[in-house]
Amino acid sequence: MPATILIVEDEPHIQEMIAVCLQHAGHKVLRADTVEKAVTLVSRTLPDVVLLDWMLPGISGIQYARSLRNDPRTRDLPIIMLTARSEEQDKVAGLDAGADDYLTKPFSPKELLARIKAVLRRRAPQMTEDSVEVDGLRVEPATHRASGHGQLLELGPTEFRLLHFFMTHAERVHSRATLLDQVWGDHIFVEERTVDVHIRRLRASLEQTGHDRLIQTVRGSGYRFSALPE
Repeated sequence: MPATILIVEDEPHIQEMIAVCLQHAGHKVLRADTVEKAVTLVSRTLPDVVLLDWMLPGISGIQYARSLRNDPRTRDLPIIMLTARSEEQDKVAGLDAGADDYLTKPFSPKELLARIKAVLRRRAPQMTEDSVEVDGLRVEPATHRASGHGQLLELGPTEFRLLHFFMTHAERVHSRATLLDQVWGDHIFVEERTVDVHIRRLRASLEQTGHDRLIQTVRGSGYRFSALPE
């Protein structure tokens, strides 16, 4: 599934090489050659992954990784450190700063794409095209199909994204604000009660196969997707 990826890299030829690789793979690319520019871009659009060079002018990649982890808005943002430093202690420092992965230069485009897919699967499984199945309910992002016990379900685009997010983050309670950020986007300004409307629509679509019971209302907190009884 296409992702929005921020490249924070101050060497123009490396930045260009990475950008071309990502664009050929269908991803949307944002570019910055300093942390200051990256901060501005992230304030406008929250990316799905950050590719972060260690050695940057001014604020280092390590410092920026720590600041991303300390901000509630970006603390779960997947980060891959890109660096020429290959010593074990350097890798440990990068991971301790909050990076999810560490890629040593030079690296191949194929390895970079594989690492991106891996961190998305761990950190943001809703961004992958992997099929997900829970208790006979199945979503297939690659074909945008949902089915219950083999029966195709009619879902609108928002309901599909909502269901996919729920199924890839099962057993957790999600507030309306969180669902708006994760399903609609954190720069889409709509009322939190809009979530309730789409939850009702989603439950109505799932009624025919009995899967509406999987979407549970948690009073005062939000919603949870669970195959366990309330």
